[in-house]
Amino acid sequence: MATMTAAERREQEKAAFDAYMDECPTHQLMGIIGNKWSMLVLTDLAHGTRRYAEVGRALPGVSAKMLTQTLRSLERDGFVARSVTPSVPVQVEYTLTLLGERIVPLLASIRGWADRHIGEIHAARERYGEEAGQAAGADGRSLG
Repeated sequence: MATMTAAERREQEKAAFDAYMDECPTHQLMGIIGNKWSMLVLTDLAHGTRRYAEVGRALPGVSAKMLTQTLRSLERDGFVARSVTPSVPVQVEYTLTLLGERIVPLLASIRGWADRHIGEIHAARERYGEEAGQAAGADGRSLG
């Protein structure tokens, strides 16, 4: 029986970890709500049914392409329902599903936590930057 090299063991461990992460519910959810626009779209739709343009106006800076992709992803994942009313022009509206409504309190908690603790994060980054600067030589190169 051949023994595995360290590189082969690392590759095997990485493959097992990747397989676990693919199935991990928390990891999957963070992939959905963790992107730049999903949480903002869900929070906006928590205020009620919106037309596409209304959602776009509520999120300055989102491109039409990104808004469309985000709404489609949220619809695919069951957080948002899309309804089309045949008229001239066609009226498309988005609303939260029951699943979408159920995630809103979690999003509010995340936002509240962020509001309370962002100052601590900024301070830690500043300290980290100062410490990293002290560890650098006069020419800016790391001494470590």
